[in-house]
Amino acid sequence: MKLRELADKLGCRLEGDPWTEITGVAGIDHARAGHVTFLANRRYSPLLKTTLASAVFVEDGVALERAEGLAPLAALRTANPYLAFAQAIELFYRAPAYPPGIHATSIIAPSARIGARAHIGPYCFVDEEVEIAAGAVLHSFVTIYRGAKIGANFFAHAHAVVREYCRIGDRVILQNGVVIGGDGLGFAKREDGTWHKMAQSGPTILEDDVEVQANACIDRATVGETRIGHGTKIDDLVLVGHASQVGANTMLCGQVGLAGSTHVGDACILAGQVGTAGHLTVGDGAVITAQSGVPNDVPARALYSGYPAVENRQWLKMMAALKRLPELQRRVQHLETELGVRGKEST
Repeated sequence: MKLRELADKLGCRLEGDPWTEITGVAGIDHARAGHVTFLANRRYSPLLKTTLASAVFVEDGVALERAEGLAPLAALRTANPYLAFAQAIELFYRAPAYPPGIHATSIIAPSARIGARAHIGPYCFVDEEVEIAAGAVLHSFVTIYRGAKIGANFFAHAHAVVREYCRIGDRVILQNGVVIGGDGLGFAKREDGTWHKMAQSGPTILEDDVEVQANACIDRATVGETRIGHGTKIDDLVLVGHASQVGANTMLCGQVGLAGSTHVGDACILAGQVGTAGHLTVGDGAVITAQSGVPNDVPARALYSGYPAVENRQWLKMMAALKRLPELQRRVQHLETELGVRGKEST
């Protein structure tokens, strides 16, 4: 693809030879001639001098200085270089095609209703009363329990599971090993100390354009429902506890754990290994940094860190003070020694 064509397709302003041939995409430190790369974080600007890429998606105002002897680097100017790079990947990557059809090893219950153009791969199981709209792909070993209702253009990778009576919107993607609607941790303690299992009667609901990545689990509710809002993205190994509610366009990063009945608002980001106590609310637009523990409500548009999670500036001050503790301890010991000596002299 010519550089001029790439710029036109992605709405970028081109600075450089429009006839340069672009053959693929690559990261800035692995790119070779013919590749297009990107610069989204200016801390990596020095790499622009040495990258072997032919072109780079970059914001206005970023200079393209080059090391001596290297070919010029064309600029594709855009307000969002990372988004442009993501769209460029789609132009060069050939995703596998899944033609319509049902593999001979799959089992489809007689009362299940499967929409047009569905691809049902090897060893899939679709139970009674399931409804799946048009354009679905069930890759292999996918299990859809009784009564589940699934929207159009659903894609379930190998070993994904959708449990009974769950509801899934359009254009939802489940990566490998995802479990939607598994039982929540609901047990009542008997007088003799043993546990009575509570029926988990409430379904899990995924709205349109949700993606759940590998081996994540979104539990069903004891009563009511567990709901994930439209456009939300859930990373590998995340657990969403029973009856939790997650808003629209939120991102839950790897190993996040939401205890039961947690409410997370719209457009939030919970970074890796964040854990929340149950029955609390994280307000719209809040960001919680990695490995934070959240025992209480978080205000909207707040930036929280640490355990117990507090406002980020306060946490940074606490960490700075913690770093100085050995020095402060030595000073206190020195003062105690001096005071002890003087106390003896005065007596």
